[in-house]
Amino acid sequence: MADHQEATVTLPSGPASVSAARRYVMDVLTEWGLPAGTDAGDAIRLIVSELATNAVQHTHGQSPTFTVDVRLERGEQLRIGVTDSHPCRPRRLPAAGRQDNGRGLVIIRCLTAEHGGRLCVTPTEDGGKTVWIRMPWTVPVR
Repeated sequence: MADHQEATVTLPSGPASVSAARRYVMDVLTEWGLPAGTDAGDAIRLIVSELATNAVQHTHGQSPTFTVDVRLERGEQLRIGVTDSHPCRPRRLPAAGRQDNGRGLVIIRCLTAEHGGRLCVTPTEDGGKTVWIRMPWTVPVR
């Protein structure tokens, strides 16, 4: 098993990049040995969608790109982060009634915790931020 693996992609900040980010991460994880159709894979797919959507929607056009990085640390911890150059930290919005938005961070936190992980935010040197999750990796790496 590899001690450390990493993959990174930078995408334009637009709606089409959400699905591109999701495909990229799932392709990387499949290459690393994550079988299709697992509960963890489904959770990761949704987590990446929410992280990328937040980077696109909540930077108000002030971040022309966002970066997705996937890391396998010490062969046992999966870390997925989305970095943008907008300085505002994500905040949980009140989800009122039947609105279709405002629940992204709650979804990310719940899914990450369900799989033994956590959600974090780290400021970047350029004044932006990385919103990232870390969870145990239980699949052998090829």
